Amino acid sequence: MHSFRIAFLLLAGLLLSGLAVPACAAELPAAFTLALLQAGIPLDHVAVRVQSLDAAEPMLSHNAEAALNPASVMKLVTSFAALNQLGPGYAWTTDVWADGTIKEGVLNGDLVIKGYGDPTLTLERMWLLQRELRARGVQHIRGNLVLDTSHFDLPKLDSGAFDDEPLALYNATPGALVTNFNSITLRLKPEGEQVRVTADIALNGVTLTSQLVLEEKTECNVSKDAIKPMVFAGERRVLAISGRYARGCGEQILSLNLFDSATTFDLIFRGLWGESGGTLSGTTESGRAPASDPLFKFASTPLTDALTKLNKYSNNLMTRNLLLTLGAEKFGAPATLEKGIDAVTDALKQREVSTRKLVLENGAGLSRIERISAAALTQLLHAAYRSPLFSEFESALPIVAIDGTLKKRFNGSALAGNAHLKTGSLRDVSALAGYVYTVDGQRVSFVMLVNHANARRSDAAQRALLEWVQTGGMPAQENVAK
Repeated sequence: MHSFRIAFLLLAGLLLSGLAVPACAAELPAAFTLALLQAGIPLDHVAVRVQSLDAAEPMLSHNAEAALNPASVMKLVTSFAALNQLGPGYAWTTDVWADGTIKEGVLNGDLVIKGYGDPTLTLERMWLLQRELRARGVQHIRGNLVLDTSHFDLPKLDSGAFDDEPLALYNATPGALVTNFNSITLRLKPEGEQVRVTADIALNGVTLTSQLVLEEKTECNVSKDAIKPMVFAGERRVLAISGRYARGCGEQILSLNLFDSATTFDLIFRGLWGESGGTLSGTTESGRAPASDPLFKFASTPLTDALTKLNKYSNNLMTRNLLLTLGAEKFGAPATLEKGIDAVTDALKQREVSTRKLVLENGAGLSRIERISAAALTQLLHAAYRSPLFSEFESALPIVAIDGTLKKRFNGSALAGNAHLKTGSLRDVSALAGYVYTVDGQRVSFVMLVNHANARRSDAAQRALLEWVQTGGMPAQENVAK
């Protein structure tokens, strides 16, 4: 241990002095390389490119041609393609048919809903959709609810395949009809010697049972290990919540990815419809929409609004639906993953962004195989800057220490409010990419990708490099000379 510490201090001293350092490290700020050393992250597992938006060559470049996993930074690629192919005003629709007669507030027939992949259909917007239906004279439905999901052609997807966490919202699978990001929200509250569990919205056809054991503890631990929701399918679904619950937790909210997207849509539609006094007497069926014009088309908010939610909060489901939408719009319905990947690749090529080392699986970064280079990401950031849609692209990104996934990052630093960056994080990946505003008024593109078992320890290195850039850091040669 003593000899290791001596070796560490000697190497740290060399790094700080700029002497006897490998060539690739000599191009990087000493504080940055030292932070990586302390985190146990080898430089050959890191890629960096920093380049002024007005310059043809980078200020810093290390391992920039390597194909690395960018995690959720891949959302920049899908977002860039969407803005270029669809335009900022693009809107999804959800089409609604009254397949029968409407008289005195009663639809004598089926209500048919066809989805086109709108990822912005929150609870509030579902309420607005139903308000449109009531405005057309429908309060009671004496027929079935028919859901048409044929706009997407997807294989059966396992929401637990990525990391064996099927109930996690980040693992929600895409669908042509998706609402509330496929989230079912439960409220847990100690009452006497039991824990009461209620759903935010009535779950028609689902029996909700609490098997939670109340513990007399003041500290709170509402975790995936302590609470175990399980769905049992049968003639009537049973949602059982078991595990341990500390009294000190008080009331807690648990949002889960419990069902496939069509089932969640059905449950939320029926729950909200009932809350407003509506009735729906029939069953829910999968089917096809009539060939006639719909009763109405319910439009989403514009693409720019969707991109803000998608990137600031790194929403995987929204991104996966967007990738599929790109495929359907460019190559025709039904949407497939292959069409979506081809549409994104074509959009990059049209803007002269290299796709040579690009590997796409779902466009969201929720993948062990997706790959892109720091050089290609830099090309993308510069192509976006040259685009008339740059303001829409940049404003969708989290702002350091202000909002989104960066709200609690780099607080107390001069970086606060001076960088728009997309974050990316997996078990062995930590990534940042976007734009930094320097003290001398420059705009600089920034890409840093780390692929290593210690990637989550790279925060200090990220901060060191960002601060070096933001304070106007020097070109590599000047940095070494000093």
